[in-house]
Amino acid sequence: MTTYTICVFTSNTIGLLNRITIIFTRRRINIESLTVSETERMGVSRFTIVIKHESREEVEKLVRQIRKIVEVLAVFGYLNDEIVYNEIALFKVATPLGAKPLDVETVNKQHKAWVVYWGLDYVVIEKTGSEQEIFAFFEYLRQQHEILEFVRSGRVAVGKTEKGLVEYLPEAEWAYYMA
Repeated sequence: MTTYTICVFTSNTIGLLNRITIIFTRRRINIESLTVSETERMGVSRFTIVIKHESREEVEKLVRQIRKIVEVLAVFGYLNDEIVYNEIALFKVATPLGAKPLDVETVNKQHKAWVVYWGLDYVVIEKTGSEQEIFAFFEYLRQQHEILEFVRSGRVAVGKTEKGLVEYLPEAEWAYYMA
């Protein structure tokens, strides 16, 4: 199985997520992760979809099918070596009184993770990196402490091309606004 990252640029429209994911469902392709956010162009959203599939031809057909959706402005498919990508994970770790203390130096220096919240009986640690790095840190924590909660985001990615992908889109206002 090869991992593919599909980046879809769309106009921001209600119901579009459903129409895109139905294409995967019809082809019986499981979505490993999905991240959607607005881009630096107002009104343009970016879907970052990660799938694992054996057939490059099937993935190319999938990309062509997504391009047919009216609100889709551009679609790009990538292999892992063609992009820079990361995920983020949050770990809620028990630190009750009298238990083994959290080794913050190891967490920071060896695992490049950060405590983002200190509670009375727990801490929340943030770790960014590849899926492998996040799960290696998960194993480290699991052996040292009780993990109360764990959540991992989908992949965010940018192409290694010289141009930004939004440069392939029609001209639009370049403004990122906070709602």
